[in-house]
Amino acid sequence: MDGAGCKGMARGDIQVSTLHANFFVNRGSGKASDFLALMDDVRERVLKSCAIELEPEIRIMGRHGDR
Repeated sequence: MDGAGCKGMARGDIQVSTLHANFFVNRGSGKASDFLALMDDVRERVLKSCAIELEPEIRIMGRHGDR
C-alpha cells in the first residue's frame, strides 16, 4: 500500500497509519462501517495503481455479500 499512496487515507475516524500502510488506526470513534469502507477504498486504489488485488486476511461476518 506504500506505493499506492494509501498512508493517511481515512473514512470517518478510521485512518491508514501514516507510519505503516498495513495498519488501520481508530482515532477515537471509528465504526466498523468506516473500517469496511476504508478497506474497500484502499483495495480499489491498490488495484488501480499497482494492478494488485488485495484480499482481507480476516473473515468479515454479517456484511451483505460476505467475502
